[in-house]
Amino acid sequence: MPADQNIERLVNEYGDALLRICYLYLRDYHLAEDAVQETFIKAMRFYDSFEQKASEKTWLTRIAINTCKNIMRNRWFQAVQNNIEAHIAAISGNPIDDFHEKNSVTGAIMKLNTRDREMIVLYYYQELSVKEIAEIIGKTQNAASQRLNRARIKLKKILMEDGYDENGFETGN
Repeated sequence: MPADQNIERLVNEYGDALLRICYLYLRDYHLAEDAVQETFIKAMRFYDSFEQKASEKTWLTRIAINTCKNIMRNRWFQAVQNNIEAHIAAISGNPIDDFHEKNSVTGAIMKLNTRDREMIVLYYYQELSVKEIAEIIGKTQNAASQRLNRARIKLKKILMEDGYDENGFETGN
């Protein structure tokens, strides 16, 4: 199959899932779109060297995560994130935004640090196995499993602080 048809197939098959991952990493829809585009450019460039030791999904996810990490290392990104967080803190108090934030599992996930968010997204949103996650993050299965469990505990704590009970139901706080 020609490379351009392969990339088109990959975009159709994995584009939405990669956009979700990149958005949860970068917390900005437009940057996430850019990261996904960059992911597919890299995939197109290196598809011939893809050895298929892992699935295409795992391979593309790893490229997307590395692309997001590169964007996050950029000083411009760090400065913009700091300004956005300061602005949000200054204007917080909108009851509608507070309601959506409080009742949003996505909001709770966004409160996790990048490593924990990565584990939750890969396991629950991407539906990858612990073995596939281990390949993506370059750790053993045991290490990946431990990181996933720690991320779950942190997410549960955040959800409980945001008014959810042990079973994930709102408590009415």
